[in-house]
Amino acid sequence: MTEPAEKCRLYLITPPRLDLSTFENTLLTALSAGDVACVQLRLEGTDDDAICRAAERLCPLTQSHGAAFLINDRPDLAVKTGADGVHIGQNDMSYIQARNSVGAERIVGVTCHNSRHLAMVAGEQGADYVAFGAFFPSPTKQTASPAEPEILKWWSALFEIPSVAIGGITVENCPPLIQAGADFLAVSSGIWNHPQGPGEAVTLFLEQIERTDNTGDQV
Repeated sequence: MTEPAEKCRLYLITPPRLDLSTFENTLLTALSAGDVACVQLRLEGTDDDAICRAAERLCPLTQSHGAAFLINDRPDLAVKTGADGVHIGQNDMSYIQARNSVGAERIVGVTCHNSRHLAMVAGEQGADYVAFGAFFPSPTKQTASPAEPEILKWWSALFEIPSVAIGGITVENCPPLIQAGADFLAVSSGIWNHPQGPGEAVTLFLEQIERTDNTGDQV
C-alpha cells in the first residue's frame, strides 16, 4: 500500500477493544466483501501479550486477502508478529526511531493531523504514507485537530506519497474526501458499527469510491 492509489482504497482500523473469538469472523466478513488495502490493529488498554495474540490471529487472515497488516504505535511488536508495518502518532516516537525498529522493508505511516509542516517533514524523512484528520467527529477517538478536505487537495497536487484520510468517516460523508484526492479512507466505526454489518459496509464504501472521482464529480 505504499504507492499512490489510482483509485481511493479502504484502510480498516480495528475497534479499540475486541473479542478475538468473534472478531476474527467479523474481519473475515469485511475482507471478503471487496477490495481492502490495509488493516491496522489499534487496541486500547491491552497488554503486549494481548496485542501479540490478536496480531498472530488477524495478521495471516489479513495478508491472505491481499491486504497489509499494521500495528498502531508498536514497531517492536510489528516485527515480532510478522506484521507488514506500523502506524505512529506524533506523540509515540519519531519516524526515525520507528524506521530503525522495523527496517527498510516494512511500512511506516505517520499521523500528521491537520499540519502541512508535519506532513512535509514525514515525507522528507521517508514515510510510506501520511495520515490527515480527523475530518469528522469520531466515536472511537477524540478529535483534537480537525482537518479540512483542502489539505488532501494540497498534498495530492504536490506530493507522490499516499495520503490517508481518517476520523469519523462513513459511507455518507466520504465523497468529499475522495474528491479531494485521498488515496485511502481509514475507517473504524463506519465499518464495524454499520447497521447492515461490516460486509455490507465495505460494499457500500466501494460503491461510493467507484462512483466518486477526484475531480469533484460523482460519476
